[in-house]
Amino acid sequence: MNLSSLKPAVGSVKTRKRIGRGPGSGLGGTSTRGHKGQKSRSGYSRKIGFEGGQMPIQRRLPKYGFKNINRVEYKAINLDTIQELADAQQLTKIGIPELINSGFVSSKHLVKILAKGAVTSALEVTAHAFSKAAEEAIIKAGGTTVKL
Repeated sequence: MNLSSLKPAVGSVKTRKRIGRGPGSGLGGTSTRGHKGQKSRSGYSRKIGFEGGQMPIQRRLPKYGFKNINRVEYKAINLDTIQELADAQQLTKIGIPELINSGFVSSKHLVKILAKGAVTSALEVTAHAFSKAAEEAIIKAGGTTVKL
């Protein structure tokens, strides 16, 4: 065996279709594009959403709703989550850094504390927003709330 005797495996190399090289090639004439029509022409590209002249779906359907540009999105954290975190790490103060370190939120998120679950220990909780019920539950347990 030497380099000059190497060949690719049988059937692994195919010859390229030579389209539009005359009738003798079998691929002349219409060059595999069928007869006439827009798609047979060079440079054809369909616009996004074009449905052959039929009214496209984005124009058939009516406009719906709106986006409130003043909306503020919060990441919701429940009281039971805060209590679990406080018990696991023996914390009395829970703020955004503790929630980021434990993987509940990212530094980009605004945090809102919600009232699902219960708080059993007195905690100082710092967040961007609190629901009324959550704030009452934290204060009832002897803790304090700090809004950022």
